Amino acid sequence: MTRPSPVADTADVDALTDAVLTASRLLVAVSVRSIAAAGDRLTLPQFRLLVVLHTRGPLKHATLAEHLGVTPSTASRMVDRLVAAGLVHRQHSTVSRREIVLELTDEGMKTVRQVTARRRREIAKIVAKMPEQRRRSLVEALAAFAEAGGEPPVGAGPEAAWG
Repeated sequence: MTRPSPVADTADVDALTDAVLTASRLLVAVSVRSIAAAGDRLTLPQFRLLVVLHTRGPLKHATLAEHLGVTPSTASRMVDRLVAAGLVHRQHSTVSRREIVLELTDEGMKTVRQVTARRRREIAKIVAKMPEQRRRSLVEALAAFAEAGGEPPVGAGPEAAWG
């Protein structure tokens, strides 16, 4: 069995990385437009926080910061703003009164659902413009990419709204 050369592997990884970066610019633009259309004064990182709570359920503060890849103090400032906006609720853990658990309020869940529905519609319009054969191969590739990055698939989580 012939193994590809390391140079070919590097070229493949570089080409794929460039393609993913290009696609990610498009997806970020779609996300930003979807958030802006809501009239919500949310930032993209704040929306990501809402999505993490939506897909993973109530979390301790430190665990949330880990999932977001930010320091606990950064997560705390984001949470403060979202609590003030009525989108996140803080409560003491039933296990330890010293631990604070964060969860979405009903309004937070509604916001995630609405923004996600707008994103889904816009992405569907883009996908519909792709040739059918390309769409089929993209599903498998994107599923593998999301899995490698540790992102739960759509359909995972309490209400499966991160689409």
